[in-house]
Amino acid sequence: MVSRFRSPREVKQVLADFQAGKVDVLIGTHRILSRDVIPKELGLVILDEEQRFGVAQKELLRSLRLEVDVLTLSATPIPRTLHMSLSGLRDISIIETPPEGRRPIRTTVGEYDDELIKLALEREVERDGQAFYLHNRVETIDEAAEKLRQVAPNLRFLVAHGQMRERELEEKMHAFLRGDADVLVSTTIIESGLDIPQANTLIVERADQLGLSQLYQIRGRVGRSDVTAHAYLFYPDMSELTPEARARLATLADHTELGAGFAIAMRDLEIRGAGNLLGDEQSGHVAALGFELYVELLAEAVAELSGERRIAARPVRVDARVDAYVPPEYISSEALKIDLHRRLALTESEDELRELQAATEDRFGPLPEPVENLFLIQEAKLKLARAGADYFVFRGGKASVGQMVLGSDELRDLRRRVDTAVYTIANREVSLREDGFPQALRLVDAILAARQAA
Repeated sequence: MVSRFRSPREVKQVLADFQAGKVDVLIGTHRILSRDVIPKELGLVILDEEQRFGVAQKELLRSLRLEVDVLTLSATPIPRTLHMSLSGLRDISIIETPPEGRRPIRTTVGEYDDELIKLALEREVERDGQAFYLHNRVETIDEAAEKLRQVAPNLRFLVAHGQMRERELEEKMHAFLRGDADVLVSTTIIESGLDIPQANTLIVERADQLGLSQLYQIRGRVGRSDVTAHAYLFYPDMSELTPEARARLATLADHTELGAGFAIAMRDLEIRGAGNLLGDEQSGHVAALGFELYVELLAEAVAELSGERRIAARPVRVDARVDAYVPPEYISSEALKIDLHRRLALTESEDELRELQAATEDRFGPLPEPVENLFLIQEAKLKLARAGADYFVFRGGKASVGQMVLGSDELRDLRRRVDTAVYTIANREVSLREDGFPQALRLVDAILAARQAA
């Protein structure tokens, strides 16, 4: 193992053994990214806490050997990595079952309150526990600790941060583990690598300044036993919060269940965007053109590079103003919901769509109305593309299919099938009055049939 807690001589010897093939598994921090780390024959790279590494750092590890396999581990994967998995570019496995005996963390979000902090800390100590207090500024952390001593004078406080010397920091952490202090006042160095079962209260002073995945990781420092843990996420004033900060804090308050990391990562993806697939941005709305179109563009690019010829699908818009989603009572797993949306978006024929519907019903039961609408919308897109139409709109009892030229024979056949259909030449649009969305789709069927009969 290499880390800053090892002496230079020890590190040098470990790296020499690794290069000579005498070490099978090298465990380390970012120190492994240094130029003097030369593996003899690298076959596997495992990145724990993947969100703490940048794209360049991960690619550096991958470039050490072309055939290397990479396994990344994270409770909350960064948006770029998550989106690449959802797009099918990387495999993803989700562990949602928590360790036996764990309980959800009770999370409180609100404005900073000295009285609530005093009550929370004293209550934790009364049940023979310990607490973390996060103040993420080294310059003022001693002042924050002194203020806490005045708020709760009967408690013992210990300060630790990343700018301390290695030996001093190690001694502080060991002292807290021994129970020499009731409260550890620290920076975000507690974000990972700590497992202290007796610490079950967390107070974050400026939660609005931390990222969503970072907050989730920090909250995970408590609740690591069968004791109910408490997390308090404070901010100075609601009026000072940005919309993104409010969204982050609301997400943490909403997702307190065990194994919520994937749902939080999905929300982080929505807030921050998916980043750049071909660049090094790990967040940002580069993929804001929409998941379905993004996946299609990726598939076309991969096919082109592979020498395959693909017929570009005609983009079709369906605006039905109906509930179309997967309710949690039908499919509770976020991963399975996303997988169903992905498979729906990638269907290329009505036969594929029917097979997917049959498989879904066989696994989860009859489709509820919102899920049935998802399948109907995808079916409409496939049929409209075959008919050469650009859009289908259903609003206020009126269905419209537009931007298509109908010949006289096609128009006669259409009116024979649906005598109330109206074709407007100027707009190149066919319209029909209907009471419901499923009924309105008969207009799409009639147009496609008329096209095929002509």
